[in-house]
Amino acid sequence: MNNVDVRKYIINNFKDDSTEELKQAILDAITSKTEETLIGLGVLMEVLWNNSDDEFKNKIINNIKNGLV
Repeated sequence: MNNVDVRKYIINNFKDDSTEELKQAILDAITSKTEETLIGLGVLMEVLWNNSDDEFKNKIINNIKNGLV
């Protein structure tokens, strides 16, 4: 399976979820600490990034940078 197919699969898997279901999926992925979930979180990060303005992107970068302490 190539990268585009993985992205499409993950996006299709979440596109009909409610905001609460999406939040729970993110929390589950983070708390599971399994490497398999990193792909899904990466795709969700890409969606977030692509749908954010420059000001919000700067906030994301600053939050990531501050969390890397």
